Amino acid sequence: MIKYFKTDEQKKMRRLEAFEEGCWIDMFNPTDDEIEDTSLVSGIPEEMLKAALDEEETARIERDEGVFMCLMDTPTITDTDDGDTYETIPLALIYNEKCIVTVSLRGNPVLADFISNRVGVDTAKSVYFILTFMLGNAKRFLSNLRQIDKKSLRVQAELHRSMKNKELIQMLELENSLVYFSTSLSSNMSVYHKMGKLPLVTENEEYGDLYEDALIETRQAVEMCNIYRDILSGTMDAYASVISNNLNVVMKLLAVITLIISIPTLVASLWGMNVGVPFEGKLWGFGVVIGICVVLTAICSFILIRATNSIKIKTPRHLKHRRRRGRD
Repeated sequence: MIKYFKTDEQKKMRRLEAFEEGCWIDMFNPTDDEIEDTSLVSGIPEEMLKAALDEEETARIERDEGVFMCLMDTPTITDTDDGDTYETIPLALIYNEKCIVTVSLRGNPVLADFISNRVGVDTAKSVYFILTFMLGNAKRFLSNLRQIDKKSLRVQAELHRSMKNKELIQMLELENSLVYFSTSLSSNMSVYHKMGKLPLVTENEEYGDLYEDALIETRQAVEMCNIYRDILSGTMDAYASVISNNLNVVMKLLAVITLIISIPTLVASLWGMNVGVPFEGKLWGFGVVIGICVVLTAICSFILIRATNSIKIKTPRHLKHRRRRGRD
């Protein structure tokens, strides 16, 4: 799909019916015919217009015969049957003397703010347009990171009540999303550093201030992403340890029960042999055998329970010395 926009005299974004010089061409998930038509009217090579249509494309800056392309990763939320999935997709901002072109596989909320005039931009100022998008993109990362953190807390609360595979899978998906975000933010940072070296940014005070704001927000997003990722990774390891410990407790209980049940089974097996045994032919013999089973089972149960309760984790000596030093 292709849409044309241009800033009017009142600095408001208005939609155009066809291409005009100095306009902004918004393309998301375009067809080959649309890419070819846009390349003809704008003078931008088709290779640049198709760069953002590859989901695995890395963030970078390119220049080619008066055409400047800034490709960066943007966060996106996908609705699935299991809930929201947080991903990143590339978006290209390309400009030359004629126009500005944005290309992505999906609609972008930052560009939607430009269209609705919630964020003021000027299509005649290409660098200002890109810097404003960089700032909005960094804020979008921060917003999605806060949503991931809140969702993580909700899932952890559910895990405290009941340990289920569904919640564990959701935690794993959130951890994967943070990995994607961390990688994308690192790639964007390299692009932002290159943008900061452009003469138009270094020589223009307004552009420089806007660039600094975008850089600060992106650094904050990088730090938040790393913190949330480390916390979530530690939480997953803790739950894995809890699950393993619960399994050990269950296995220990089953082992104790198996050993206790084996005592009366052994006694009953001995008195069930086809040979002469004590109390054979006595009416009170059955009661005596049952009594022997009960006594042996009680003694074995007492020994096993006492042995399992007395097992303690021994602290290494060097850790004990550290604790004593810390107390002193």
